[in-house]
Amino acid sequence: MKKTGEAEEAKEPEAAAPKEERNIFWTPVTELGRLVKEGKINDIDEILDNGKKIMEKEIVDVLLPGMESDLLLIGQSRGKFGGGKRRVFKQTQKKTKEGNKPHFATLAVIGNKDGYIGVGYGKAKETVPAREKAVRRAKLNLIKIRRGCGSWQCGCGQAHSIPFAVSGRCGSVRITLMPAPKGKGLIAEKEVQKVLAMAGIKDVWSQTEGQTRKKRNLIEATVLALRALTEMKMREEDMAKLSCVSGKVQPKVVIPE
Repeated sequence: MKKTGEAEEAKEPEAAAPKEERNIFWTPVTELGRLVKEGKINDIDEILDNGKKIMEKEIVDVLLPGMESDLLLIGQSRGKFGGGKRRVFKQTQKKTKEGNKPHFATLAVIGNKDGYIGVGYGKAKETVPAREKAVRRAKLNLIKIRRGCGSWQCGCGQAHSIPFAVSGRCGSVRITLMPAPKGKGLIAEKEVQKVLAMAGIKDVWSQTEGQTRKKRNLIEATVLALRALTEMKMREEDMAKLSCVSGKVQPKVVIPE
């Protein structure tokens, strides 16, 4: 009987193993990481609203599980007369006495399709390290997006679009995002559509200027435009009128009669 009791006592710590799982695979090196590991910070908004800088990607993995990632088409394969197929890796090479030394660069976007998004650029001598570096930097560049229903053609009261028009500029590229009615879809360039979809925006108009073939500048301009949504100060009555939501959509609480 004692042996059986000892065996049952030995099984009890196994039930608590998932809670200590991150202690085994992640050793934080920053004060913010230690607070997240100890459970003193359980909401990503507490970090983003206070302007704290995220230095460890594991913080995003713990506070926002289930983040999706995608690579944007910023490169182009070799083709006749420059008409190669678009690809996710941009290849450059340096000529030396030993031969050609290629480098690969890629642009990754992460998001949960509910108000949080990040974009990162990675470059390495091989494709896999470049992709991992881009995803890691995208998590460190996480931002919160404000959504709403700012189109005069729609009054549904749902956060399916953006509350007002914003613009961003990078290099010669300038992009303007404008609210669209529900069901219109994302009227934008294909790579911009991926970024907006990751942020949880479903309907939007867009207008671009400059050399938009430079995809990295176009994406950077889009991120600056989305960042301006949160930086703009709004009154509470205007936010309620435009159905503004910052970050994730809070579930509606139904009060029984």
